[in-house]
Amino acid sequence: MTLAESIEYDKIEVVGTYKSLNIRKSTVIKRDDVEISRSYYRYVLHSVITDEEGNYIDNPLDKEPDGVTAIPDEVKNICNVVWTSDLKTAYKAYLIANTSNFSS
Repeated sequence: MTLAESIEYDKIEVVGTYKSLNIRKSTVIKRDDVEISRSYYRYVLHSVITDEEGNYIDNPLDKEPDGVTAIPDEVKNICNVVWTSDLKTAYKAYLIANTSNFSS
């Protein structure tokens, strides 16, 4: 009996005006090449994030939200296509405009 675990990024969706990526990551367990278990983890990536000082910066695409796992190349490639400079600039302006509404 052989057990094997693999990770699949089986759903990557681009949504909204500012092209957020919704990602579904599957952990698949197989016994003798027959799937016996599948679990899901979902997360969202935005083109702009805040740094430690609260500044809006381009998402560096280095780690998943767990802070440990590297973002796979297939996800990075999609981000690099849809997150144009114009889109990131517009999203930063949107965030700044809406943040100032809450701080007054």
